[in-house]
Amino acid sequence: MIKISTSFDAGSVVVKDAGDPANIRLALRPDNASDFAQWFYFRLQGAAYQHCTMHFENAAASAYPEGWEDYCAVASYDRQNWFRVPTRYENGVLTIDHTPLANSVYYAYFEPYSYEQHLNLLGDAQGSGLCQIDDLGSTVQGRDINLLTIGNQVESDLKIWLIARQHPGETMAEWFIEGFLGRLLDPQDPTSRALLDRATFYVVPNMNPDGSVLGNLRTNAAGANLNREWENPSLERSPEVYFVREKMQQTGVDLFLDIHGDEALPFVFVAGTEGVPSYDSRMADLETQFKQAFSAASPDFQDEYGYEKDAPSQANMGMATAWVGEHFRCLAYTLEMPFKDNHNLPDDDFGWNGQRSLRLGEAMVSAIWNVSDKLR
Repeated sequence: MIKISTSFDAGSVVVKDAGDPANIRLALRPDNASDFAQWFYFRLQGAAYQHCTMHFENAAASAYPEGWEDYCAVASYDRQNWFRVPTRYENGVLTIDHTPLANSVYYAYFEPYSYEQHLNLLGDAQGSGLCQIDDLGSTVQGRDINLLTIGNQVESDLKIWLIARQHPGETMAEWFIEGFLGRLLDPQDPTSRALLDRATFYVVPNMNPDGSVLGNLRTNAAGANLNREWENPSLERSPEVYFVREKMQQTGVDLFLDIHGDEALPFVFVAGTEGVPSYDSRMADLETQFKQAFSAASPDFQDEYGYEKDAPSQANMGMATAWVGEHFRCLAYTLEMPFKDNHNLPDDDFGWNGQRSLRLGEAMVSAIWNVSDKLR
């Protein structure tokens, strides 16, 4: 007998009919307090060696239906090793075709990053002896908003901030942070050692713990899209942004990176601050140097495809990159990774995944080092 369940961290799907393995009818479940729907993560049991066809019947009504084009879902038997499975999008229906080789298999929109992994990441960072954990406050549902501080914390240090997972379903962002921290905290890495002589890093690995556990794509437990709250956050609706912004104002910011994933574009790219009022030729030159350095550090990065640039003074100041870049007059970027595959370096078996996100995080250390003497 087939069973589909989601009673675990980030589990999310609506089961309409699972009686026939050849015609399993599913639906995407919206975020708990908003209409955004795209993330799914569920466990299928009792179907070993049976060909299963799973239809998401409301895929056309998802937040980003263009994200289903050329997309393949991920699957795992042990929740550690994830691989892509045949997936197609036709007539508004997303269909997964797969014959599981065991009685228990998991399917997800992208390789998950659990709250338990998040807590382990914090513990490993603290255990390095180079990092301290601070509690900035609590989320809507009472989870901790933790900040990792790495460096000497002297006034002369550059102040470099990285945040990730404002949108909780973009799990590649926390995989990126894991890779970044792994290299930055490596005492044998000369680039990291040199950087930490020059800069203090402030890292928020997960801006949206509530949404992550709830299995939301884009919002927190109150239904707020955190990356639209930066101009005027509130303790009631967006405490995650409120507390992080408050800490930034205490420390200052010389470089800001906001790590995300994009549903539709099959590339790694950045979006900057061209649309903020203070944008000038110095910032344009600094952006160019950063992108060249990042391209040299990782062939996965490219600058040909991405979002359309904002017109002068037309940036949405509710977005983190725009608000931080303008308020602190600093280099600020949103980094986007694909949910699909990187079309510049495709991998048929795994597509873009957690490990590739992690490696990109490692490469970011080199890019930051390259521009560190120009940030002030």
